[in-house]
Amino acid sequence: MTSTTMLSVVIGNLNLLKRRAERGDSNFLRFADGALDGAERAAKLTHRLLAFSRQQPLMPQPVDCNKFVAGMSELLHRTLCDDIRVETVLAGGLWRTYVDPSQLESSILNLAVNGRDAMPNGGKLTIETANAYLDAAYASENAGAQEGQYVLVSVTDTGSGMTPEVAANVFDPFFTTKGGAKGTGLGLSQVFGFVKQSGGHIKIYTELGRGTTVKIYLPRYFGRDAEVVRSGPAAEPIPMGSAATTILVVEDEARMLMLTVEAFRDLGYTVLPADGPATALRIIAEHPDIALLFTDVVMPDMSGRKLAEEALKQRPSMKVIYTTGFSRNSIIHSGVLDHDVNFLPKPFTVEELARKVAAVLREGMP
Repeated sequence: MTSTTMLSVVIGNLNLLKRRAERGDSNFLRFADGALDGAERAAKLTHRLLAFSRQQPLMPQPVDCNKFVAGMSELLHRTLCDDIRVETVLAGGLWRTYVDPSQLESSILNLAVNGRDAMPNGGKLTIETANAYLDAAYASENAGAQEGQYVLVSVTDTGSGMTPEVAANVFDPFFTTKGGAKGTGLGLSQVFGFVKQSGGHIKIYTELGRGTTVKIYLPRYFGRDAEVVRSGPAAEPIPMGSAATTILVVEDEARMLMLTVEAFRDLGYTVLPADGPATALRIIAEHPDIALLFTDVVMPDMSGRKLAEEALKQRPSMKVIYTTGFSRNSIIHSGVLDHDVNFLPKPFTVEELARKVAAVLREGMP
């Protein structure tokens, strides 16, 4: 589905919803669902384009890829067909890597889906991990590769394989062999962008009629021990707020401010809206009970980061969440979020907002 089609789906469904509601017809929820589906597809397309251009904000953490891949087992089995056997080969003594867990999960899933599509009559998908060293000779022969130690995650299918001509273009954006109705051509380009932005390397090995292997090399993490991220947390109910919790929302775009304020109210919070940093600082001085500042980053006169610094001078215990659709600003450097930042990228759903706010408010609680 193209971006033009996605926008047509959103606009068309919203127009029909408005017309039905104005006539008093209560049968309009399906149009809301249609608009949401089109908008979510457009959001995913935007994130994939940012991934390919290496401009998505990354939130890297120490990751144990063995535990991470094992945690994806249920997700993979739900995604793949019953006639595709999934096998994992996990190396002992595996090093850790330092990457964005959500992007790693998305990359493995993209590769698995590509493998599934290459095996319409069934087959085997193998996910392997290993420690790897890319030497100077390999780096000199493979553009973009750097000599060093890596954690290798490889995905192999027993499917149809590719010709050399197809394989040479698979990481290009919008290149697809699936036909317009089955894919955007951005799955592998998203994987490519994520790996490159993470300082890694990606290599594809394929032979027509004999399957494909995609190898992802992620830099070894040498940092101190920390809580290691695993994949696959179970879905939980949407956390609701309380009117006893006051949230200050700062957004200079009027429509986005109204939408965000209503979302917080729908979740049960008490909300104070501010159309810019000056208004926000005045409200903070008048309301000592504000528990959380939810602020846009890119605003005239004062950035969200500067606003937060000024606000915390008055209310040191106040929590802060930043939001933006831009990847290059005061909280993101070289594509990576600053370590002390709570961040929710635009566009976001009410469910994503609810989970992020609940998690930040829990920080530091006994």
